[in-house]
Amino acid sequence: MTPEVPTDHWEVEALYDTCFAPGREALSSYRLRDGVPPVAGLSHVARDSGGILAGAIRYWPVRIGTAEALLLGPVAVHPTRQGEGLGAALIETSLAQAAPLGWQRVMLVGDAPYYSRFGFTLLPKVEMPPPTNPARVLGRAIAPDAWRGITGKVRRWQD
Repeated sequence: MTPEVPTDHWEVEALYDTCFAPGREALSSYRLRDGVPPVAGLSHVARDSGGILAGAIRYWPVRIGTAEALLLGPVAVHPTRQGEGLGAALIETSLAQAAPLGWQRVMLVGDAPYYSRFGFTLLPKVEMPPPTNPARVLGRAIAPDAWRGITGKVRRWQD
């Protein structure tokens, strides 16, 4: 696993196109990413011994009120490599690197049964832009009690 570099961009985008339904960029989480670069040092790629891209993860900065948070996603593993633990490795490795960079909390939009094994829980007082299903808005504290008192709408980093 290595940090994503600019030359990985289009290969990672092709992986996301392979793994996700058409129209993925119409999701509300993409509006939070528009014009905002991924967080340096946290977005990673996983390649096999032949250099073939097997998985990727990206993080984006967002704001909730005056609080800063990471928005995890997308994370994807090529269909031919799923079930090997690459997704878990991408998530765990990148999250371990978030605290030393000063991040206190991370959120995502995803399936609670999958992400709960990584310590993610429902964020009932955090509101993603519509039409996001509130039952899919999950968070994990990187620093102790980092989500305590955090409420409100998630917005773009620069807004």
